[in-house]
Amino acid sequence: MTATPLREETRDTYRYFGNPIYTYRLGQGIEDGFLAPYRVHRIVPSVDATGWRPEQGQLDRFGREVPDGVYETKDFERLVSLLSRTELVAHHLTAYLKRTDRLAKTMVFCVDQEHAEDMRAALHKANEDIIRQYPHYVARVTADEGKVGRSHLDDFVDPEKDVPVILTTSKLLSTGVDAPTCRNIVLFKPIGSIVEFKQIIGRGTRLYPDKDKLWFTILDYAGATRLFADPNFDGEPERISEEAIYPTAEEQGPPPEVEEEAVWPEGEDVIVDADREPPPRKYYVDGVEVHITAEIVYELDSSGKKQRVVTYRDYTKEQVRRLYPTPAELRTEWMNAEHRATVIQALAERGIDFSTLAEATKQPDADPFDLLVHVAWNAPLRTRRERAERARKERKDFWDRYTPQARAVLNDLLGKYTDHGVTQLDDLQILEVPPLSERGTPVEIAGLFGGPTQLRQAVTELQLILYG
Repeated sequence: MTATPLREETRDTYRYFGNPIYTYRLGQGIEDGFLAPYRVHRIVPSVDATGWRPEQGQLDRFGREVPDGVYETKDFERLVSLLSRTELVAHHLTAYLKRTDRLAKTMVFCVDQEHAEDMRAALHKANEDIIRQYPHYVARVTADEGKVGRSHLDDFVDPEKDVPVILTTSKLLSTGVDAPTCRNIVLFKPIGSIVEFKQIIGRGTRLYPDKDKLWFTILDYAGATRLFADPNFDGEPERISEEAIYPTAEEQGPPPEVEEEAVWPEGEDVIVDADREPPPRKYYVDGVEVHITAEIVYELDSSGKKQRVVTYRDYTKEQVRRLYPTPAELRTEWMNAEHRATVIQALAERGIDFSTLAEATKQPDADPFDLLVHVAWNAPLRTRRERAERARKERKDFWDRYTPQARAVLNDLLGKYTDHGVTQLDDLQILEVPPLSERGTPVEIAGLFGGPTQLRQAVTELQLILYG
């Protein structure tokens, strides 16, 4: 019994045991609840979308002239290393984790061990804030790490240990690793082998309900998920005809010439053949401008095989309407600060971030609530400024209830909302920030309303007016 797919390069398993008598598809395993379903984020860096060509006579960081040509995804980190591309992906991945789950276990598959180290360093720099609390938040696990890497891996797969959260690797983790709480598989290298692709995806398919690990996400920065379209991805394994395992000497023919692999005894000096050409080093190019060109969300369909493509906007629409079937239900939850936090958390768990949504809809000044109802139900958009102005003009009875000094405080709060969003109204520590702090201490400001309780009631009612 095996979960290993048939290898094209070595058919020993099937040759020895014969064709399988029963197979169980990945899609069927997901549908039956034994394996975790997944979604795919395809992110395209600009140099991967268009290719990169060096300027005439451009030198790499070691003073070597980079050969002319158009370098594409398959060439990056093999022929040419663009550190700015690695840093961009590290920042994008960090932003994704910040808006979903900062402690979600994540495996990053890189081109080689050197690339895995560059990615580890870039992620370490991008996560300096949390690394002060968790020094081993990011770790590289490749053959070079030896026992240290093994220790990091043991901690990563242990559901009771929080760190390391992110492991960078090249090939070491693609098989034989059971990481039940791994929630993110990051593909930062092109993959040519359907077998390797299946095995890497398999690192995320474990279920672990005790930690609410019921699905996982694939973040693809290198176009490796094109292999989902391979007919062998989730189909029946290829049948092979019977063949003799041990052919006769006549049938076998002369043995093939095999170059003997040199084994260097540990602790002994290695004598390098001066006549042998050293392997070519890749070119390391700094200062290349790279940005994210496109971001698309894929979802597994009910058959467990095909994938459909949805834009970030359409994906958000489906998730919002699934959580809140009508605009009225969403509005009711949004008007209450505590319930609004639950809404934001539920959306974040599904990978929906308001800054990303504002960018996707080209509406940076819209209120997050308006963004959601606009995307989900095609409602008209309002800017935060429009909502604030309407709140100032409507409900005269509300404003007349307070002294001019208290009304000025409420106006300042609306100004904070206009500039930065509704979260400014959720925490009254905002009273310690200009211009509100210029109106007195928090105790003095609360006194304008009759006390802290009355101040909170006023701010709550102001939010109800904003979204009424």
